[in-house]
Amino acid sequence: MWLQVSNQAGSVDPPLTEGFLLVQSEISAELIAAYRATHYRVGQGANAFTLRVDVPSETLSRLCIASGHQNALFITAYNPFSQTQSNAANLDAHERLRDILGSQAGMVIESAGADPSGAWPEEKSFLALGVDLVASKRLGIQFGQNAIVWAGEDAVPRLILLR
Repeated sequence: MWLQVSNQAGSVDPPLTEGFLLVQSEISAELIAAYRATHYRVGQGANAFTLRVDVPSETLSRLCIASGHQNALFITAYNPFSQTQSNAANLDAHERLRDILGSQAGMVIESAGADPSGAWPEEKSFLALGVDLVASKRLGIQFGQNAIVWAGEDAVPRLILLR
């Protein structure tokens, strides 16, 4: 598992490395397990596909190659810090994230995070191609997310903890 090490100083500047052993996190083991079990659905219709944490995705690899990008970010603005928000608040945050990704990503695809157990409702999300890891972490922090899912050139989605 690739996870971010917490900074004891509480800095919001993410580390420059892709991932490494988790030393300390404010996020419960149960919540981390839920993030790992989530089905990260990309797109809709016949071209839709699902990403799973730590499972290589040939479809994501082909998409990155075809679009000329070397990485992918799966991110939501819904329910900051996994605290349920109103539909209006979630939709407003989603639109703000869309605007930012429109200026930072090479390609943005409407997506959704789905809890296979049904305990959490589906969360609107985005797959953004061409956003490097540092910028991806900053976006997650900006939108109050506990974690993001990010894949590099190997097209393996990895859970990146932000707290």
